[in-house]
Amino acid sequence: MDRRDFVKAGTAVAVGGVVTSAFPTPVRAAPATADAIRVGLIGCGGRGTGAAVQALSTVQDVKLVAMADAFRDKVDGCLQTLTAPEREEWLGGNIDLRPRIDVPEERRFSGFDAYKQVIPLVDVVILTTPPGFRPLHFEASVAADKQIFMEKPVATDGPGIRRVLAAAQLAKEKKLNVVVGLQRHYQTVYRKWVDRLHAGMIGDILLGRVYWNSGGVWVRPRQPGQTEMEYQMRNWYYFNWLCGDHIVEQHIHNIDVGNWVMNGHPVRAQGQGGRQVRTGKDHGEIFDHHFVEFEYPNGSRILSQCRHIPDTMSRVSEAFHGTNGTAPKPGLILSQTGQTLFEHDDAEDPNPYQVEHDELFAAVAAGEYKYADADRGAMATMTAIMGRMATYSGQVVTWDEAIGSDLDLMPETFSWDAKPRSLPDAEGRYPIPMPGVTRAF
Repeated sequence: MDRRDFVKAGTAVAVGGVVTSAFPTPVRAAPATADAIRVGLIGCGGRGTGAAVQALSTVQDVKLVAMADAFRDKVDGCLQTLTAPEREEWLGGNIDLRPRIDVPEERRFSGFDAYKQVIPLVDVVILTTPPGFRPLHFEASVAADKQIFMEKPVATDGPGIRRVLAAAQLAKEKKLNVVVGLQRHYQTVYRKWVDRLHAGMIGDILLGRVYWNSGGVWVRPRQPGQTEMEYQMRNWYYFNWLCGDHIVEQHIHNIDVGNWVMNGHPVRAQGQGGRQVRTGKDHGEIFDHHFVEFEYPNGSRILSQCRHIPDTMSRVSEAFHGTNGTAPKPGLILSQTGQTLFEHDDAEDPNPYQVEHDELFAAVAAGEYKYADADRGAMATMTAIMGRMATYSGQVVTWDEAIGSDLDLMPETFSWDAKPRSLPDAEGRYPIPMPGVTRAF
């Protein structure tokens, strides 16, 4: 289940204490005051639009005052969606957020440096660009003493992870709240489930299984007149410097749960993957399937599967096996004989995507320092990157090799005429990683 489907299935968002799904006509959000928490949105695609809705849907006094994206049409499209009285259900349904939005023309920015213009104007930044830009934007936000919500993953390569970890340390020293969009940590069923696993309900954990198997995501075809940089930015999911491959961009959620349950990160990984079905020119350079075995310090393993192939088994979940029982899915724990030891009914649980913002903005409004998610986000991201290194190379990759890697995926410069590191051949096809040939780290 992806973010959009989850929100459709989740509970309605409350604005000023009003449950919107109970009303057939748009419900106006509580107006922002002169003392409102000023919010800036950096990255105005679908995820940025959703995050902005969630930020503006808290019960706190908040106001969106500035927006930025590499593309001006993304800024305009996002603002149009936010200021419409009604939206799709996954974007908060019929909430009218206009009383909380004040983004005049002079506070709408575009281009690679647009983030620099937003950060000084706000109290809280929302970082929702493609993941490759996250280290740069996070560093700048921390340096400017801002409270931060940033989406996962937090980087796409080892050098980026090291930048995030350094900025995370500075954020802790400055007591800046940082929430990362690994929303299972804000989901009641996971919190209760993992608490019981940590308490030993199934004994020592021997094995975990984590999955993100689906039919894949959107493709954005090349348009006439686009530079290579613009094409890759528009079709960002299929280029590693921007996305990290879907093992990093999507499967990080499940890998993160594995680290959470295991109370740490793996020490090595090996695996295999390839590109069998999603092989078109528009699919860039990423694989369509990965399988990784992660080994943890105590010798336990987590087996990881992710797949982007239509008409195949879909599963997005996690399971764990211990010396005294099993946890076959989130919210369920069984004894060795199959007796139910714990079962959580999540029908009334609040939407975790909303909870992330509710808890962050409550802390900001109260002047409290409560959230320091950046380290955990970096560890989950690095674990997924290590898995990608293993599947691309076919080699065993250790944690130290992965996090110490000097393999830098980012372009040397950012401009519309700059050349990304991965370029197409004369037929428009990109180099594809080859196990046994591709450099591991």
